[in-house]
Amino acid sequence: MPDITPDGRIETFLNRRLNKPHIEAVVKWALENEGNTATLCNLISSTDEKVGVNALWCLTHLQKKRGDRLQSHQNQFIDMLLSETHCGKKRMLLQLLREQAYNSDTLRSDFLDYCLAKINSECEPYAIRAFSIYCAFKMCRYYPELIAELEEYLTLLATQSLSPGMKSAMTTTRRNIAILKGKSKIYF
Repeated sequence: MPDITPDGRIETFLNRRLNKPHIEAVVKWALENEGNTATLCNLISSTDEKVGVNALWCLTHLQKKRGDRLQSHQNQFIDMLLSETHCGKKRMLLQLLREQAYNSDTLRSDFLDYCLAKINSECEPYAIRAFSIYCAFKMCRYYPELIAELEEYLTLLATQSLSPGMKSAMTTTRRNIAILKGKSKIYF
């Protein structure tokens, strides 16, 4: 394992080309304590674009090991996403948000509006659009009127030329909507 902080600064480590052992070292460091995880989350907003992108990339790997560690940062991720212009960072933020839990008491309408707007936005990359579908469903599932609105967006989407990933997101979400209406267990 590479030494993560030879100068005592995680920013220095993240300001270079990372490979799998580097990412594993950052994830291990972040899991040592909540403070390290929070530091890594805050580095997404670094003025150095490489540091921000690498921090997000490491967080997507941390999510796979201990997604519960990132749940408390949900609002921070949403705030960052809503103002982000870098496509790669938007994709990774949505990837993190896709795996998080949502409840009816804390839904953010600005994030829901963002996701719904991205679903049919052909100027956005497919990954952003697909992750937006999954996030939108996770928020809409608590309200029948929002599910109906999401279904309308998916109907419009079906008229477009779609990548395999987009088709899968649409099919999975439609299946989950049908299951939800039948009150069965939902799978992702």
